[in-house]
Amino acid sequence: MDITPLTHPPGDPLLAEVTTLYASNSEFFTLSGDFPDPDAITPGQVAAALAEEAAMDGAEGLLARDEAGRLVGVALTLAHHPDPADPDPWIGLLLVDVSRQRTGHGRELAATIENRFRADGRAAVRLAVLDNNPRGLAFWTALGYVEIARRSDRQLGRPCRVLRKELPPQHA
Repeated sequence: MDITPLTHPPGDPLLAEVTTLYASNSEFFTLSGDFPDPDAITPGQVAAALAEEAAMDGAEGLLARDEAGRLVGVALTLAHHPDPADPDPWIGLLLVDVSRQRTGHGRELAATIENRFRADGRAAVRLAVLDNNPRGLAFWTALGYVEIARRSDRQLGRPCRVLRKELPPQHA
């Protein structure tokens, strides 16, 4: 898998690719309520959502492409959570094209993110899973993430479970 930074703002044809990937996840976006019509996500809506994420301090977007160069995943991370009491970086979003889910791309993208944070000397990583997303919770707990809190998300006040995973140093 080839991982590259997501440029902001994404120009065409990249924005079209990312929009297609977002649109393939209409079931997730129905749960999240991030888009007015999850069955008709537009490039303008995706561009606005990415711009909002990119405006946060320490935000980074990553694109995951398969061996043939097809976009299979997108991840959005934060090096520092807006709450100064929270010492950990966050995975804000990890999406895999629905047609490519359950093929290891999500696990590989998550491992890449964890390794990047580990290389930066970070001890753990956090994320939030919406309470109404049991598939997401199953994915992250299978990767070793442990629930540490339940609270509403900062953006829309949706009930979430906050998960954390320790990132022990890798030994050569």
